[in-house]
Amino acid sequence: MSVEIRRGTDRYLDRGDGFFTRHSFSFGGHYDPENVSFGPLVCHDDHRLKAGRGFPDHEHRDVEIVTWVLSGSLAHADSEGRSTVVRPGQVQVLSAGSGVTHSEIAGPEGQVRFVQAWLTPDEPGTPPAYSLTDADLDPGRLSPVVTVGSRAALLVARLGAGDTVTLPDAPLLHVFVAGGALTRSSLAEPLADGDAFRITDEQGLTVTAAVPTELMVWALHR
Repeated sequence: MSVEIRRGTDRYLDRGDGFFTRHSFSFGGHYDPENVSFGPLVCHDDHRLKAGRGFPDHEHRDVEIVTWVLSGSLAHADSEGRSTVVRPGQVQVLSAGSGVTHSEIAGPEGQVRFVQAWLTPDEPGTPPAYSLTDADLDPGRLSPVVTVGSRAALLVARLGAGDTVTLPDAPLLHVFVAGGALTRSSLAEPLADGDAFRITDEQGLTVTAAVPTELMVWALHR
């Protein structure tokens, strides 16, 4: 049983022309053999892109890519002929499977901030698949947003100051503060925007928002 705190300011930082990314796990030149995954979760990136900037065509294979936009909009196009725009309150899932090329570009209205998670699939080599779904969020509560394969589910809470939620029971929990802050608790000193918990084999834990807060929780199985 353990609760590990990962501060946003300690995460790997990539900055370039029109983008700013903090990586939660080893990525590219940021390699740490002690930080390559958490259960099926192998990537959890916090991206900021200037208007019209982003990631041109690039390929993925055998990874489940989940995108949650916090502000702005993100244009997605892929080699399967899809062209969509992802906005706050929508969850995008791209199952790369046997291989797909896609691009992600910030909308013209201004900076986009989005969190993107990559997870290992249940089976490799499946046909690529895509979904874009409106999330049904219940204010002040953790709401299921999407289930990915048999080992991962994303829940999101939009909390008012003082709201308390009980975290789901799962072997592994990745709890990310996507905006706002959590109060000091038995788990830790206050957590701020960009901070995260990695929780292993703990049940019945609660967190409380200090200010209006958006919380992203991955419930994971090994």
